[in-house]
Amino acid sequence: MSALPLSNHYQNAYVTRDLDRALELFRTRYGFDGFNRYEVQFELETRSGRGTAAVKLALGWLDNLQYEIIQPVSGRVDVYREGVSDEHLLRFHHVCMRVHDWERFRAELDQPVILSGGTPGHLQWVYVDARDTLGHYLEYCWMTPQRWEAMGGR
Repeated sequence: MSALPLSNHYQNAYVTRDLDRALELFRTRYGFDGFNRYEVQFELETRSGRGTAAVKLALGWLDNLQYEIIQPVSGRVDVYREGVSDEHLLRFHHVCMRVHDWERFRAELDQPVILSGGTPGHLQWVYVDARDTLGHYLEYCWMTPQRWEAMGGR
């Protein structure tokens, strides 16, 4: 696959240094208060090795687009932390595209993977660096139909 697919885009993601303040900004400035909050730890693979990342995050759907806000906490969170700014509460980080055939996608992906993680057979994801052309990362995510429905996918 020489061209990275942009179809099935369902998510815009931002990083922040303060999740509470970021959610308040979405509520007061943009009139959106439909986020679910989580504090999660997950295993991931980075170019520098395998490890655990801990983040606070919020996910919310507005029509057919999911917004994700990530506050890096600890562990292998460099890819998120590098986008956090003291000058700006929120920084755009990545878009996510849903992949329907994970094995085929991974077999054809010829770009370096920055991060990967998930639970095989349930949900899997990778990040590709497109900052040189698009200014942000691209995330590709596969999940079971049950997982898609449980997270509110439309």
